[in-house]
Amino acid sequence: MGLRIKKDDNVLVISGKEKGKKGRVLAVLPKKQRVIVEKINIIKRHMKPSQKYSQGGIIEKEGPIHISNVMLLCPRCNAPTRIGNRILDDGRKLRVCKKCKEVIDQ
Repeated sequence: MGLRIKKDDNVLVISGKEKGKKGRVLAVLPKKQRVIVEKINIIKRHMKPSQKYSQGGIIEKEGPIHISNVMLLCPRCNAPTRIGNRILDDGRKLRVCKKCKEVIDQ
């Protein structure tokens, strides 16, 4: 099963405690069917001092949310939309906005 949301897409959260917020996808976790969205679902981690976190302490970072709780924002019509597919003559498969019928990725 292919995921229709990719890294650097702009998405709208459609359910959960962060409902209505928009953000950019930082990472996609396909095996767990989750995405990490910028400034959404902030969690606190108690970290020991390490090379990455020399100070240690409580670190705030984004937690993953289920991919069904986000909806892609079309870059053309700037509205949350479902995603369709269009297959070109050379066999490439492109994502298409279901509302304005525009191609999402080049």
